[in-house]
Amino acid sequence: MTATVHTQVVQKQFGEQASAYLSSAVHAQGTEFALLQAELVGQGAARLLDLGCGAGHVSFNMAPLVKEVVAYDLSQQMLDVVATAAVDRGFENIRTVQGAAERLPFADGEFDFVFSRYSAHHWSDLRLALREVRRVLKPGGVVAFVDVLSPGSPLLDTYLQTAEVLRDTSHVRDYSAAEWMQQLSETGLHVRNSSRQRLRLEYTSWVERMRTPEVLRAAILELQQAMGQEVRDYYEIQADGTFSTDVLVVFAER
Repeated sequence: MTATVHTQVVQKQFGEQASAYLSSAVHAQGTEFALLQAELVGQGAARLLDLGCGAGHVSFNMAPLVKEVVAYDLSQQMLDVVATAAVDRGFENIRTVQGAAERLPFADGEFDFVFSRYSAHHWSDLRLALREVRRVLKPGGVVAFVDVLSPGSPLLDTYLQTAEVLRDTSHVRDYSAAEWMQQLSETGLHVRNSSRQRLRLEYTSWVERMRTPEVLRAAILELQQAMGQEVRDYYEIQADGTFSTDVLVVFAER
């Protein structure tokens, strides 16, 4: 699949579900918001790029702490939701820009911070996107990524990627911690710290948020039950399809 074709898949998938992501509890809540906000204490003059902003939850949580937030996403429908919600919530320092993570339309060193939450697993070329992140960061600038984490084990990884793409055909890859550290290092971003969290995903809302077709919903449930006990135990898979997965929170500096 070419990058252009993948871009079209992502735009279709998320454009149709933009409003659902604004009201999604999974996306609106999370302990990582406090970690991100802690980075911005005393940074009232800073400019922040919310990369792959989705429905804007990072933007809304960070806007009171900085001078400007640029909410950036591939989906114009998502950005329309963000722009409307920003006005409704009284945030005058949030602006939206449309585009791909691999081609950022910003000047070198334009941002003090780049935060990206639950977006990187949709990017067609993580390494190219990371190079762009480094380019638009000021020297000493901070980038933070929050994303679903592959456990690294081939068996557990194969299950996770399969379930993800059945649910959402725009999925590219959930990376392991080792893959993240290698790619960050190779693009000249220096990892400062990282942590893991556990995320519980209620099955029905998880598939409805993406309007997953019934045949693929059934395939996910069949896959869950067909896997061995090791997989079912690790992901804490329940009879109704609800499960838990790992999340990586990593901070790096230019």
